[in-house]
Amino acid sequence: MEEKNKIIVFEDTRIRRTWFNDEWWYVAVDIIEVLTQSKNPTNYLKDMRRRDESFAQGWGQIATPLSIETTGGVQKLNCVSTRGAFRLIQSVPSLKAEPFKMWLAQLGQERIQEIENPELAQDRVKEYYELKGYPKDWIDKRFRGIAIRQELTEEWQKRGIEEKREFAILTNEIHNATFETSIKKHKSIKHLPEKSKINLRDHMTDLELIFSMLGERATTEITQVNDSKGFEKLSEDARKGGTIAKNARVELEKETKQKVVSKENYFDKVDNSKLK
Repeated sequence: MEEKNKIIVFEDTRIRRTWFNDEWWYVAVDIIEVLTQSKNPTNYLKDMRRRDESFAQGWGQIATPLSIETTGGVQKLNCVSTRGAFRLIQSVPSLKAEPFKMWLAQLGQERIQEIENPELAQDRVKEYYELKGYPKDWIDKRFRGIAIRQELTEEWQKRGIEEKREFAILTNEIHNATFETSIKKHKSIKHLPEKSKINLRDHMTDLELIFSMLGERATTEITQVNDSKGFEKLSEDARKGGTIAKNARVELEKETKQKVVSKENYFDKVDNSKLK
């Protein structure tokens, strides 16, 4: 679910969410901020729990700490499901309670529509990137990369790859061959938190995205031509596909006298207030 829209907006206020147990979970303090306009929604929520004993006792059933991307990396924040959000709303005296309930219900309807028409989900993900401030040409490349990546993983699945660990190893083989650095080291170069679930590709430059696409598309072509099956054969194809991308990258670097692998990341490009 990593490509799904993780930030939504209610009346100009951003609400972070994450996919957990086959449904969206929303950051509790973001909901409090929407309903109360409080400058310190974290303290407001703490005061609620102190004032309302029954609410405090049931908090463990309402909220679950989940990993959320922030400016300081991925942090565990209390999140609530749609059902939990309605329970939270009931505890906050606010004129926005009813419109917010209707908005949450609409989100549920949108999820049904996305299942019936996947293109709607793509449109909403594009909107997510636009809201975060990414330029349109970057978004177009990112989406093309997602499609190429999906074609490759489907090919791997058909050829015997099932474990998440094997997908990760094969992906790193392509990346290592393409950029002559691992995904982990690439994150480090960009100063992204080492143990976070931040998607490196959301912090790539145009050229990094392009060479990632080339490596993965080349791997798909090689795998299909060779009719490779099994982890070892697919690993060889991954290295070959990545090497094709590496050769193109090296040629470009010779001409431009500039390295493709960049320290630049998305956090450095935007006003940090957008991600709070």
